[in-house]
Amino acid sequence: MARILLVAGDFVEDYEIMVPFQALQAMGHTVHAICPDKREGDSVRTAIHDFEGDQTYSEKPGHAFTLNATFAESDPAEYDALVIPGGRAPEYLRLDERVLEVVRHFREADKPVAAICHGAQLLAAAVSLEGCRVSAYPACAPEVRLAGGDYADIAVDQAVTCGKLVTAPAWPAHPEWLRQFNVLLD
Repeated sequence: MARILLVAGDFVEDYEIMVPFQALQAMGHTVHAICPDKREGDSVRTAIHDFEGDQTYSEKPGHAFTLNATFAESDPAEYDALVIPGGRAPEYLRLDERVLEVVRHFREADKPVAAICHGAQLLAAAVSLEGCRVSAYPACAPEVRLAGGDYADIAVDQAVTCGKLVTAPAWPAHPEWLRQFNVLLD
């Protein structure tokens, strides 16, 4: 079974951290959730994003998600794969060079990476997406394209795999996104 690193931050999307964290563990994988400047036992605040017929998603307070590993003590080389949940966290995490180095490690080592929704912002800030078909929340399409990626405009409940990168537009894609990611972990 795989050892998976999950990079989080305050106002990560609630479902996009809770569901993969629990589902990947249920599949038998080890998942360590980390956040810059936070330690094991600390928590991040989450936000619930919903699609209610408005021009964009709505946002509501979510839960406190407890981290189970310490960012400063985590060595990406000890992990087999990376998960990047969405929400507002990727927007500011992409400003942290240490986080970008983590993302670069996984892409340069050709290890499986799963990013969902706004997680593409972190990918686009860290690495070139040239030659990659990448899905994300539609508002992130310009960033995917600026990073050289081919934005995949797919249904909200679908996912796309390009090499060792699995991406999806939002949490309704969890069943397909996690299925495709798990294939890469075997």
